Amino acid sequence: MPADDKTFRLLGLSGSIRQGSTNTIILRTLAERLEGNVSLTLFPLDEVPLYNGDLEGERQPDSVRALKEAIEASDGLVFCTPEFNHGIPGVLKNAIDWASRPAFASPLKNKPCLVMTSSPGYVGGARVHAQMLDTLSSALARVVVRPQVVIAGVLQKIAAGRLSDADSIQFCLAAIDDLVKEIRLVSAFT
Repeated sequence: MPADDKTFRLLGLSGSIRQGSTNTIILRTLAERLEGNVSLTLFPLDEVPLYNGDLEGERQPDSVRALKEAIEASDGLVFCTPEFNHGIPGVLKNAIDWASRPAFASPLKNKPCLVMTSSPGYVGGARVHAQMLDTLSSALARVVVRPQVVIAGVLQKIAAGRLSDADSIQFCLAAIDDLVKEIRLVSAFT
């Protein structure tokens, strides 16, 4: 990780709430591998209800308030998601929809974000990247511009409940380095 006195607090959001989610496993592995002044905390999306505009503002559910506060308190977001039917899984899209409110003043505004995908298949979830870019850009978030992080054949790269493929781990950690660089850039101008 890059040297710096500042502590970088990253928030991880998995696109799957399945107990054995490979995407959640990847985030946990990366959280354990980060060194120095960079930390990654996961926020579970299990309790976030379906978006309902009638519940915005003071009426928002506690789980939504907690999600928004966690995003606000973080320096950047790391999304790790599968691809469902060539798109963003509903649970993740729903969380982004909640977090994007109020429009133009949400906790996602100017928040540096990194998108990673994994899949048992050969494409590794690559098709969801474009949708994530569109969705996060419309919420005014700053998606890190870099080669896509795609982990294909992920089931063969998991052992003992952690991502075990050294090349995939290094690629993900390099992407987090790029996210930290983006955070530095944003903070230099704010």
